[in-house]
Amino acid sequence: MKVAVIGATGMVGQVMLKVLAERDFPVTELLPVASERSIGSKINFRGKEVEVIGLEEAVNQKPDLALFSAGGETSLEWAPKFAAAGTTVIDNSSAWRMNPKHKLIVPEINASELTKEDKIIANPNCSTIQLVMALAPLHKKYTIKRVVVSTYQSITGTGVKAVQQLENEYKGEQGEMAYPYPIHRNAIPQCDVFEENGYTKEEMKLTNETKKILQDDTVAVTATAIRIPVVGGHSESVNITFEKDFEVNEVRRDLKEFPGITVQDNLDVNTYPMPIYAEGKDDVFVGRIRRDLSQPNSLNLWIVADNLRKGAATNAIQIAEYLVAIQLV
Repeated sequence: MKVAVIGATGMVGQVMLKVLAERDFPVTELLPVASERSIGSKINFRGKEVEVIGLEEAVNQKPDLALFSAGGETSLEWAPKFAAAGTTVIDNSSAWRMNPKHKLIVPEINASELTKEDKIIANPNCSTIQLVMALAPLHKKYTIKRVVVSTYQSITGTGVKAVQQLENEYKGEQGEMAYPYPIHRNAIPQCDVFEENGYTKEEMKLTNETKKILQDDTVAVTATAIRIPVVGGHSESVNITFEKDFEVNEVRRDLKEFPGITVQDNLDVNTYPMPIYAEGKDDVFVGRIRRDLSQPNSLNLWIVADNLRKGAATNAIQIAEYLVAIQLV
């Protein structure tokens, strides 16, 4: 299979290449694609040097599959061109997520929605993916009325510039700033830009994408997204109110049985999810599972996942694996 990775030299693109190799995805020819300044440079894939090419050349080569992680503007301009050439696009930007003509996919939840006609498939926001992984089995069984989520998000979600800012501040050096404030020894209650309603784009992605993936606009979601000086992954404190009552042990079992979730919830030995353990792994980790004592039919969870893997690269490649498995690409 001929596979193009658009944004191959970026943070998520690099993880996509790593995950493609790790999961032994059937790549017969790799087309690493990046911006003009990177064209002609080499990247390593499965022990071989492969030359980086531009978008125009990649479209002309008509790959079977294109994994996009190069920003919304690039996706809006180029994804339709790849699709017109017969390529199936899996896009990691926000460009197509809320477009009613395009599917928003987390494979464990809704891959069965996909058909051969879906030539541009949207990969959800990183913080949304780990949230809905835990919500989906519980919504099916207990019917969610309301979700309150506070995120504690890794700087890797911003990109290389943010990682460099933290490293500079840690060393006491001056450098380019990814954020309007220092991130070292700080928490910034702003992920992405503010909208007119006072919420950030990130917070509204959590709200809107969750409803689309669960296929239920009646689920009320409110979010606060915070950037913290962590590298390993995103964490979320989640409060859920259900229509039906539940037993906590049964909820724990429901989550354990859902593919892609690992429950870490043993308070006797202080076992709970943390980014330091999630980094480099593909599962979504859930712990601190407990009844909300202040509200009926309500539950508290703590959810952690590597935002570059299940939150981005791995989810996209799992979509591709599904397409291959049922011969949609």
